[in-house]
Amino acid sequence: MVFLTPLSFMRSRGPDEFWRKRQIFKLAAHYIGRKRNCYSIAIRNVQRALLKSTHGRELKKEDMKKLWETRIDAASNEHGISFKILMEGLTRCNILLNRKSLATLAVWEPRTFKGLLDVACAKTKIGGDRHVVNTPMPKSVLTKGLVDD
Repeated sequence: MVFLTPLSFMRSRGPDEFWRKRQIFKLAAHYIGRKRNCYSIAIRNVQRALLKSTHGRELKKEDMKKLWETRIDAASNEHGISFKILMEGLTRCNILLNRKSLATLAVWEPRTFKGLLDVACAKTKIGGDRHVVNTPMPKSVLTKGLVDD
């Protein structure tokens, strides 16, 4: 296309506008009515939907973290130790498992989780945590004080 005057050049929007509108209409393809066909209405609704989907992904992450903590808390309470003491003991032992891994172990590998729980309990008991003083030392964990030379 040849433009003879600057005014005709200014008025032509060119292919960029077509592709920009097409992208918006693709995102609005599942809407009903004018939200689907009218560009000015479609762009508002697409923008709103994209903002809500971003917020939804953040909420999903929070929900999963709460679910993992609930599963770990339930499994550790089953053995008589709170979630806080478990996490304290694991960090003192330098066992750096995240909540997702611990929740998976609690659900699918209860014996492995019990072993981690015993190690964490023994470490917090040796550290002198006042919340663990009343609980007995796990028999499956050997510490310096229990081994006779």
